[in-house]
Amino acid sequence: MVVALAIGGFGTGEIVVIAVLILVLFGAAKLPQLATSVGQSIRNFKRGMREAKIEEEEEARKVAERRALEDKSHDEASDKKES
Repeated sequence: MVVALAIGGFGTGEIVVIAVLILVLFGAAKLPQLATSVGQSIRNFKRGMREAKIEEEEEARKVAERRALEDKSHDEASDKKES
């Protein structure tokens, strides 16, 4: 009985073939360097996503503050006209 790993639809056989191809393409000496590069790339991507989210939230906050000030000044102008 063959038990397949359910990692993104890849079974054990596919994962072994991919690992062997990576080993052949890059060589055993380059694998640690490759793994380090992949790790750094993932960290940089996550950092960029975090920074983009923070910038988006700040922009949304600024827009909300502007709208609140506009609404307040509009309400004050309406109150003066009614008086």
